[in-house]
Amino acid sequence: MKAIVYTEPNAVAVLERDMPALAPGEALLRIDASGICGSDLHAYHGHDPRRKPGLVLGHEFAGTVVASSDESRLAVGQRVTANPLVTCGHCDYCLQGRDNLCANRGMVGMSRPGALSEYLAIPIRCAIPIPDALASVSAALAEPAATALHAVNLTMRALARPLPEARVLVIGGGAIGMLAAALVRSYGCGEVQVAETNALRRASVARHLRCDAVDPLAGPLPESAFDVVIDAVGAGATRKLAIAAARPGGVVMHIGLQDWASEIDMRKLTLAELTLLGTYTYTMADLRATVAALERGSFGTLEWVETRALSDGPAAFADLAAGRVAAGKVVLIPETI
Repeated sequence: MKAIVYTEPNAVAVLERDMPALAPGEALLRIDASGICGSDLHAYHGHDPRRKPGLVLGHEFAGTVVASSDESRLAVGQRVTANPLVTCGHCDYCLQGRDNLCANRGMVGMSRPGALSEYLAIPIRCAIPIPDALASVSAALAEPAATALHAVNLTMRALARPLPEARVLVIGGGAIGMLAAALVRSYGCGEVQVAETNALRRASVARHLRCDAVDPLAGPLPESAFDVVIDAVGAGATRKLAIAAARPGGVVMHIGLQDWASEIDMRKLTLAELTLLGTYTYTMADLRATVAALERGSFGTLEWVETRALSDGPAAFADLAAGRVAAGKVVLIPETI
């Protein structure tokens, strides 16, 4: 089968790989659509020591079951997406329903071969059926959409007043930022601003999300002005911007992980009594809720998603790295589909 393989820093290639073996408790999927994540780009640049050359990348996907070790649980022909976090199922976090924090977790596209390929083997327990009305390209966004949903739901728990009353700033116009902005709009929030430095992406945000799109480099954003700030980038500069933009008593939700470390304004955090939250991915319950939300249209039409052939994967990575792509998400389609 063909797969997108990370070969060295700043390089991926379409290579032939053996078909995945069907292990007990697993199913074999024909991949119908798979997305390129920001963490895949992080690996592409050689910035993720957990993802080493020779790895098939990708963990956002939708596919069709072509073989199953247990058809009573997952039948051949079923369309599915799946949780790429392969958790143990028996630690305290898993038993609490907080499986995203499982200390024994593995991950598709990191500790096992990824989904930017023609076929993928996954544990049956990770699979989530796709409704007939939900297109595969949309279903492939369940993973980043669940990240946004998990983050927004955590944010709402920390707010003193309901989210529809809040003034919201989303930093970053990539997939997570756009999905988070679309979701808070669908939850009834009327004042949402997206800060994005890439002009192509700002135009996409303005066109598709009914949000103000601003360039944070063109001039300072108002300080202490937003009840909710969602940092979907996670760079040193965006962390500083997030704290500065939050109004007293507000909530800063930190999703992105572009930089591993940076300073934040602890004086502002303390004196303004801000709530600073971190979030990691999603739970299995979040993913199921997200598939239903995608079917309902809670994340909008997703017309801003760009599709390309799997064979165009290396060019897609290069274009994304160079900032030449307006779309917040590029989804690859195997030519066998």
